Amino acid sequence: MLKVFGSGGGGRGSTDSKKGGDVANGVPDDTEVGALHIAREAKRQIGVVSATFLIVNRVIGTGIFATPATILKLSGSVGLSLFIWVAGMLIALAGTAVFTELGTALPSNGGEKVYLEYMYKRPKFLTTGLYTGYVVLLGWASGNSVIFGEYILHAANIEVGRWNQRGIGLACITAAFLIHGCALKWGLRLQNVLGTIKVFIILIIVIAGWIALAGHVKLDEKPNNFSNAFEGTTGSAYGVVTALYNVIWSYIGYSNANYALGETKNPVRTLKIAAPLAIGVISVLYMFVNIAYFAAVPKADILTSERLVAALLFRNVLGAGAERALSVFVALSAFGNVLSVIFSQGRLVQELGREGVLPFSRFWASNKPFNAPLPGLFEHWLVSIIIMLAPPPGDAYNFILNLISYPLAIVNTFVAAGLINIYLNRDKWNWHPPITATLPVVVFFMLSNIYLIVAPFVPPPTEDQNIYKNLPYWIHCVVGFAIIFAGGVYWLVWAVIMPKLGHYELVQETVVDEIDGWESHVFVKKPIGIAICVKALAYIGGG
Repeated sequence: MLKVFGSGGGGRGSTDSKKGGDVANGVPDDTEVGALHIAREAKRQIGVVSATFLIVNRVIGTGIFATPATILKLSGSVGLSLFIWVAGMLIALAGTAVFTELGTALPSNGGEKVYLEYMYKRPKFLTTGLYTGYVVLLGWASGNSVIFGEYILHAANIEVGRWNQRGIGLACITAAFLIHGCALKWGLRLQNVLGTIKVFIILIIVIAGWIALAGHVKLDEKPNNFSNAFEGTTGSAYGVVTALYNVIWSYIGYSNANYALGETKNPVRTLKIAAPLAIGVISVLYMFVNIAYFAAVPKADILTSERLVAALLFRNVLGAGAERALSVFVALSAFGNVLSVIFSQGRLVQELGREGVLPFSRFWASNKPFNAPLPGLFEHWLVSIIIMLAPPPGDAYNFILNLISYPLAIVNTFVAAGLINIYLNRDKWNWHPPITATLPVVVFFMLSNIYLIVAPFVPPPTEDQNIYKNLPYWIHCVVGFAIIFAGGVYWLVWAVIMPKLGHYELVQETVVDEIDGWESHVFVKKPIGIAICVKALAYIGGG
C-alpha cells in the first residue's frame, strides 16, 4: 500500500499529484500517479446499464410478490392498502433524491458509511463503530433466499416445510456467494439478465391484471375488490406502520448503486441517470402490479395466500400450468435480488477491512484470488445463513423483513438529519453537489423515518394483527437497536479502551493500493508521541 495523505482527525484526503513527488516519503511521482490512475480506471466496470440493474435487482426481489397479502391483512381494506403503497413509494422517491445528491457529492464506495462519517465527526470514529455493527450483523440476503425456496417448492408442487424451504434458500445464497466471489464479470452479467427477467415478470403481471379487469378470469365469480374499497379498514398505528415496513422492504435498494461508485464509470453522470430511472419505472410498475392482484384475486384468497399471491394471480388468469412456470420466474427474481444484495454488502465488509476497522483487516480487505471481495462476501453469507435458520417456523420471513427494515429507518433518519444540517450551513460545508434533493424532500424523508422508528412500539389492537405467530410484536425493534448498540460497544473497545491501554491513538490515513489503484481511508495505530507530531505537521502544512 502506498501512503498518499495522513490525517489525525479522521478526515478524507486526496491524492497528491504534483510533479516531482517524493516516493521515499510516501508521495507519488507523476509516473506512479499515472499508473495508479490507469489501474483505478480499469477497475471501473459499472456503466449506466449495470448501475440501473444493480438498483432494479436490489429493489425487485420478492417484496412485490410476497408482501401484498400481509399489507392487506394489516390495513384491513383494499383502499388503505393502495394508499400505503403510495406512501411507501413517496418515501422511496425521497430517499432516491437524498442518496443521489450524496452519491454525486461524494462518489466513492461505501454508501451510507461515507456520508455518515462525513456528517458526524464527533465523538471521533463513533459513526464508524455504529455502522460496523449495522453492516456486519445484518443478513440482508436471507429474506429473499427464504422466498426463493418457497416459490421453487410451490412450482414443484411440493409442500413447503421449515427445512426443505431453508435448504433451498441455503443453496440459493451459496450460489450467489460463489458466483460473485469467483467470477465478478459473469456475476454482473447474470444480474443484468435476471434484472431483465424481473421486468418481464412484472409486465406479465400487469398485462394479466388488465385481462382480469376486462373480466377474463378462470373463476366462477369475478373478483369485486374495487367496489367499497375501504370496507374493513383498521387504521391502527401498528397495522399501518407494519404494512408500511412491508412496502419499504419492497423498495429497499434505491441506494444500491451508491455502494459501488468507486467501481463505476463516470460515477456522477451514471448515478444521476440510473437511480431516478430505476426507481421511477419501478414505482409505476408496482402500482400497476397491486391493481392487477386486486383485479384477479378475491380479497379472501389474498388474505389466506400468505406469500404466494403472485402465484394465485397466474392461476386465476393464465391457468395452473402458467402458475407453476411463472413461480419459477419469481424464484429467479428472488435469486437476482440475492445476487445484488450480496454484491453490495460484501463490498461494505471489504471496505471496513480496507480501513482497518475489523479484526484481521487484511483478510477482509483481500481481493484474492479472483479480484473480488471473497472474504467480505463470505461474512455476509455466514450471517445471512444464521439469520435464515434461527427464527421459528412461520415467522422467518416477517422477522427478517422487519429486522432489516427497522435499523435502516434509524440510519436513514441520521442521514437525512445530517443533510439538513449541511443545508442550513451550506457555506461552512462548502456544499455544492451536482444535484440537490431540496430541503422539503429531505425533511419529509427524515420525518417519515422517525415515524417508522417510533410507531412499531405501539402494540397492535388485537392479537390477530401481530404479524408474528410465535414472537412478540416488538422483537424486531429491540433486536434492531441491539445491533446498532453492539456497534457502539465495539467502538468503545476499538477506539477508546484499547488505545488507552495500548498508549496509542487511532489515526486515519488515505492510502492507495499499488496494484489496483484503489484508494482507502485506513485507521493506523500511532504511539501517542508520534500522533502528536503528525497533528502538528498537518497543522503547519495546512497553515
